[in-house]
Amino acid sequence: MSLNGKRIWIDIEEPKTGIMFNYLFKMFKDAGAELLITARDFDSTFQVMDDLGVDYKKVGKHGGATIEGKLKAYIDRLKALYPVVVGFKPDFFVTFSSVEGPRISYGLQIPSIGFNDEPRNVPVCKLIFPYLDEIITPSCIPQQLYEDLYADPERLIRYNGIDEIGWLSQYHPNPDVLKKFTVMKGEFVLIRSEMSSASYFIDKLEPEETMIAKFFPSIFKKYPDYKYFLLVRSTEQKTWLEKQLEEYKDRDNVIITNYLPNVVDLCFYSALVISGGGTIVRESSLLNVPSIEFFPGETAPQEHFLIENGFPLQHNKDPSDIVKNSIQILDRGSKNGRFTMDFKKMINKFENPNVVCFNRVVKRMQF
Repeated sequence: MSLNGKRIWIDIEEPKTGIMFNYLFKMFKDAGAELLITARDFDSTFQVMDDLGVDYKKVGKHGGATIEGKLKAYIDRLKALYPVVVGFKPDFFVTFSSVEGPRISYGLQIPSIGFNDEPRNVPVCKLIFPYLDEIITPSCIPQQLYEDLYADPERLIRYNGIDEIGWLSQYHPNPDVLKKFTVMKGEFVLIRSEMSSASYFIDKLEPEETMIAKFFPSIFKKYPDYKYFLLVRSTEQKTWLEKQLEEYKDRDNVIITNYLPNVVDLCFYSALVISGGGTIVRESSLLNVPSIEFFPGETAPQEHFLIENGFPLQHNKDPSDIVKNSIQILDRGSKNGRFTMDFKKMINKFENPNVVCFNRVVKRMQF
């Protein structure tokens, strides 16, 4: 399938998109397409893109926790993206859930396709669904949720799987990460904070807060010799958490940071992954790692999908439940054969969304 002479613009709005699309970039390039990759400054997006060695343009930033801030960032990024895109003259536009990209592609009449696995993010969905020509969505998420947010059912492409399969299907664990971070397999815990500045967290948490401060001390008390990586979303969240956990500041086995390279490798070799957001615990459970999500809302359909298909994931919203279940998991220890490639057998039963996207783009560009 050739894309020789075709130009594709891809917009990256968050770290997950960069990780997921890295394989999509390669498929498009191998097919002969010329790529323009733009990315906004949010969380560790730029670090992820740099670590992957991707050639991209930095354009705009996240608007923060307020509606007014998001609006201003949207306006500023539209202005900055417009001349870049016009100069490139793309034949096609691909995104995950960029807000600015679909508006520009619609205005310039560039055919488009996007992914979405988060209809809980109502404001973003309402802004992008009317503009995208097609939307790739996991079939485990009820279609009605998309239709309620103005998605045309005729434009939905459904697939049997979840987004994280898009990169884990090609993943191979690198044991060098153990030496890099001075850890032993199965003897450390990775904890990820909530995305408290996201639109769906407004009025639930202050932008700098995280529930980690409520459950971490009790887990540490039980297992003080483990190493703990506390991965936060922003500098403000890091400062707040460091203040809440000040008694641990001099301990070498407690790392509070807003970026970790090789995070998938750390997930694979960890004893337990705990996260306030979905991506990391979906990754870790797909890798057969015991995982606990503490997102304060209802359990997402993707998590139900994983649980129903036998992946080791649970959703606990109460700090006491997080502590109890974490200690139970650590008490059991890592099972024999945990650190093997057996996870691929389960993953390969489902569809890869990157392949779904690639095939659809090729088909549309050949007409």
